[in-house]
Amino acid sequence: MSVWDQFNLKNRIAIITGGATGLGKAMGQGLAEAGANLVIADINYNLAKQTANEFEMNTGNKAIACKVDVTNIDDVETMVQDVLNEFGHIDILFNNAGINEHIKFEDMPYDRWLKNMDVNINSMVLVSQAVGKVMIQQQKGTIINTSSMSGIIVNTPQPQAAYNTSKGAVIMFTKSLASEWAKHGIRVNTIAPGYMKTELTKDYFAQGGDMIDTWMKFTPLGRPGVPEELQGAALYLASDASSFVTGSVITIDGGYTAL
Repeated sequence: MSVWDQFNLKNRIAIITGGATGLGKAMGQGLAEAGANLVIADINYNLAKQTANEFEMNTGNKAIACKVDVTNIDDVETMVQDVLNEFGHIDILFNNAGINEHIKFEDMPYDRWLKNMDVNINSMVLVSQAVGKVMIQQQKGTIINTSSMSGIIVNTPQPQAAYNTSKGAVIMFTKSLASEWAKHGIRVNTIAPGYMKTELTKDYFAQGGDMIDTWMKFTPLGRPGVPEELQGAALYLASDASSFVTGSVITIDGGYTAL
């Protein structure tokens, strides 16, 4: 097998949660271009369907949309069964759904804390458990979780204790699953992005100001990343090229955590 063949995802089935827009969409595009058939799992079905249609048109691979609230166990179990009915197996799970809120901890309502935990970490618990049972039966599979450099360092100047805590939990969850499920041929890794210019953050960068200046001051490359710059790592972790990689955190942050 050549080095390029190791990156081939032909006939593999990948579920991407929160895959309709932003980082999930960009990483899904990378997997689709490598040959994967995709399940775009998102709470916004119309956007998920639009994204799935784009992938099919651009790559010729099959892509379907699935409306799912990843914090709802019934939705998650229905999604997994629908994917099995459609494709018969699941090779790749990309846990990408997430939210972030800048709220001072002393002012944060408890229901918002719980919401951050539900979307950012508890959803991964539900989806990984449901998909993991399938992968255990298969005795193979790869799971990729989107964490953040915020799970490694504390961002400044914005207050986001809930987000940081949840992303730190994602990293330990990744390492724990990697340890438990290695015997089943399942690899579990995480990508930890730094500041990225996405639909959610583009207004911040357009406005500029002290917060953006601080972000860029601590980023040695001096600029935010763009979603497409995560595609290489996503493809690496999803493919046979990373067959000896599990429990790892790949930080893609322009050097922020190197300081």
